[in-house]
Amino acid sequence: MVSSANPLASLAGVDVLRAGGNAMDAAIAAMAVLGVVESLNLGLGGDCFALYAPGGGSEIIAYNGSGRAPAAAQADWYRSRGFAEIPAAGPHGVTVPGAVEAWDRLAADHGTCGLDELLRPAIHYADEGYPVHDVIASWWPADVEKLRADPEAARILLWDGQPPAAGTIHRQPDLAQTLRRIGRERSAGFYTGPVADSIVRHLRAKGGLHTLEDFAGHKGEYVTPISLDYRGYRVHECPPNGQGIAALIMLGILRDFDLSAFDPRGADRFHLAIEAGRLAIRDRDRLVGDPETAGDWRKLLEPVYLSSQRAKIDLACAAPPVPPASLPMGRDTCHVAVVDRDCNAVSLIASVFYNFGSGLVAPGTGVVLQNRGCGFVLTPHHPNEIGPRKRPLHTIIPALVSHAGRISHSLGVVGGHYQAWGHTQVVTNLVDYGYDVQEAIDAPRVFHNGANVELEPGLAPEVRTELTRRQHRVVDVSETSMGRLGGGQLIAIDWEKGTLAGAADRRLDGCALGY
Repeated sequence: MVSSANPLASLAGVDVLRAGGNAMDAAIAAMAVLGVVESLNLGLGGDCFALYAPGGGSEIIAYNGSGRAPAAAQADWYRSRGFAEIPAAGPHGVTVPGAVEAWDRLAADHGTCGLDELLRPAIHYADEGYPVHDVIASWWPADVEKLRADPEAARILLWDGQPPAAGTIHRQPDLAQTLRRIGRERSAGFYTGPVADSIVRHLRAKGGLHTLEDFAGHKGEYVTPISLDYRGYRVHECPPNGQGIAALIMLGILRDFDLSAFDPRGADRFHLAIEAGRLAIRDRDRLVGDPETAGDWRKLLEPVYLSSQRAKIDLACAAPPVPPASLPMGRDTCHVAVVDRDCNAVSLIASVFYNFGSGLVAPGTGVVLQNRGCGFVLTPHHPNEIGPRKRPLHTIIPALVSHAGRISHSLGVVGGHYQAWGHTQVVTNLVDYGYDVQEAIDAPRVFHNGANVELEPGLAPEVRTELTRRQHRVVDVSETSMGRLGGGQLIAIDWEKGTLAGAADRRLDGCALGY
């Protein structure tokens, strides 16, 4: 089974499985297709993280495919030029993209197919075209001005200066050529040679600090996953520089509350989630960054510390304000969940951060460049302060859930800051309330965005009234710039029946497909 945010990607993954490929092969093929058909969300110019459970066992393999800042990226360089933050648009937010290296490494180490074979569906859609799906078409207009500012981005991603409408056939032949080169030369075809040369020249022409050496030297890495027990289920996340630790903190705070005693769509349940989430995001922003330079974030999962945070929650009233989340509010990500015939399970996530990332496209390559670097801060001595070859704090997080020593779920929820909240809400939907996989993904969501509590449609009016009475500042999602709270994919393994159950979020264009 494959679940993704677009039916063309899900179908590509299923085709790989039916042809004999394994879960890692299918996940990479599906993600590469998403990089074409949802290029505002992800692509060759973005980053990725992966969790992989061979045979569905609880020994989890994690890969950090996030890129680094240029070697010349000294914080004082930005401060001396009057930067108060790293800009979201333009060259300074561009870190070296990590996705291509990660796909290459994961396919070589854990797949059964060559990268050239896995990229064929993406090449087909880039060359022959794909129909722009409804949700993606509805987001595209918000970034017209950003795309117009870069002639190459405007040439490829706008038609006569306007975004393509839903149902329009969109082709990206330059991107197809880059994908072919990667298929032939593997990651070297991206990080060295003409593609890297075009990217670096474009960035430097815009004032960036990037060099060919920054690209040629890029490597992702295998990392040790982090996990936490939640009522007999173990939730596995990638460690920092991702924010998976925030999801574990939230679950660790909530596990001593009897959530099953509360209405799953009631104010009590959401009040507790809001309060736990505010504490978790405060700690994320305070201590999480590149693990090579950040502080001791491991203490955040210690039982004594979690108990101390739990004691700060008053069921009757919101706590005083905590510092707002410092990370910019990029929300554009894609996740793929896959389980194959041997119960190998993959949770793979990728992103260019904001819609169309930095708004820059390297000439002749079709590569939309991410803006993950705007996740850095310029506060001196902060763990997430920008620095040479550092990786920024990331919002994107894959997850796997195990029970009794075997994987029970492959899970991902997209949506920037919301992702840690999404993991928490979906897991509690499954474990505390017994929702099936589609119910768990589709249920109305609540999110504290640093200032306000966002409520999705579908909750009773009394929920808003009661949360307001408890001193929360509540707004409807339709009143925010987001227009939705994330998306998500989920596959459950029923080991007794020998079956899979899949779900894809109604908030997106995708579907779960299996056979």
